[in-house]
Amino acid sequence: MTRLVLTNARLLDGDSAPRDGVTIVVDGDRFASVASGPHVGARPDDQVHDLGGRTVMPGMVHGHYHATYTRFSAAEKLPVGMEAPPAVQTLRAANHLKQALYTGFTGVVSAGAPYAIDVACKQAIESGTIEGPRVVAGSRDVSTTGHSQDGFEWHWGVGMTAQTNIADGVDAFRKAVREELKRGAEMIKIFATPGHGVVGTYPDLEMSEEELKAAIDTAHSRGARIRAHIANKKGLLDCVRLGIDIVDHGDGLDQECIDRMLEKDVFLVPSIRYPYEACKIWSGSLIDEMRRGMDAMIEILPVANKAGLKITLGDDYGAQPLDHGTYGEELEFYVKVAGIPPLDVIRWATKFGGEMVAGEALGTIAAGKLADFIVVDGDPVANIGLLGDASNFLAIAKGGTLYASRLDTLAPAAAAPEPERKLAFAS
Repeated sequence: MTRLVLTNARLLDGDSAPRDGVTIVVDGDRFASVASGPHVGARPDDQVHDLGGRTVMPGMVHGHYHATYTRFSAAEKLPVGMEAPPAVQTLRAANHLKQALYTGFTGVVSAGAPYAIDVACKQAIESGTIEGPRVVAGSRDVSTTGHSQDGFEWHWGVGMTAQTNIADGVDAFRKAVREELKRGAEMIKIFATPGHGVVGTYPDLEMSEEELKAAIDTAHSRGARIRAHIANKKGLLDCVRLGIDIVDHGDGLDQECIDRMLEKDVFLVPSIRYPYEACKIWSGSLIDEMRRGMDAMIEILPVANKAGLKITLGDDYGAQPLDHGTYGEELEFYVKVAGIPPLDVIRWATKFGGEMVAGEALGTIAAGKLADFIVVDGDPVANIGLLGDASNFLAIAKGGTLYASRLDTLAPAAAAPEPERKLAFAS
């Protein structure tokens, strides 16, 4: 099998400071070796590219992905998941997933979708029918009657069954989770609290602790993970104590929450770019609530980051004003607005995001790991904005397969000039 060899690379491995003069060998779907210095052990059929000091970094991961969201507005009372026929939503989702891959996001973790569309798209990607990233398929939103995502008009009849799975009582929660797993979901989504732009009537949890525990335990008992929309401190602490895997939004985060999340190894997806942009164009009490939560998160995020909390990128793209395909702009947002160092935000997008998708097998560039990576024409640590424009990517790879590659257009790096030699004369 032909190996891909990238020489003279500036390695940004997803965890450490950049290293120059690195050679990376990809064999099949994994990194075979990552070492400083020139290529050794060359084979006749090696496909070698001298990068001339350009950056190689892991593929990025979007940790809160809604593949079906398509330009809907929070200012409208739309029946999310029922605004278009399932086939139309699936075609839209396929297009969005391709956009993710071609903008450098080689993995996405779903935060919910109707009609088992995530599962179908994942199968289509893995069979080669469509192009897209690695997908952790999500479920419908699971929660109680009248919860924040079940607030649409009762006289619509079927309610929100396309997007939500309504459960009341411990047994009903177990059944709802099992139904989503039967459909192929790998990540269960719970609406645990209102807030973060979502209207609700319950100040803390929107279900009993017993119902929440039943959902978490059922997911874990069948090898699945579970995430929750959480936007207050009490709900966050309750969810973490009971075993939630991913906290979405996390409004109300403070040092106590950070400590508990670190103890339980819980991920945080703050997703505050959406409220930041929404607050520019809308007004009202809901927007004011979002702004307060956003401002508090901007203040606490540097503390959480310094403490080592596993934070990842991801937001409600497809909900206006965030368009699909602009995911890479989120890195610069966290650097400029929240003051997170560029290398740390890159770690969120790569190491922590990769772990969310596939554990230790993904997220950093090292021998034996899955070969998902980007070749960047420039240094993202010095200019994080490079990652928001896919035209800066010379290649994107998922499992060693190249997409949008321009590596063949690279001229060999210029040889270093010979040092000037001075003649010495004997006296």
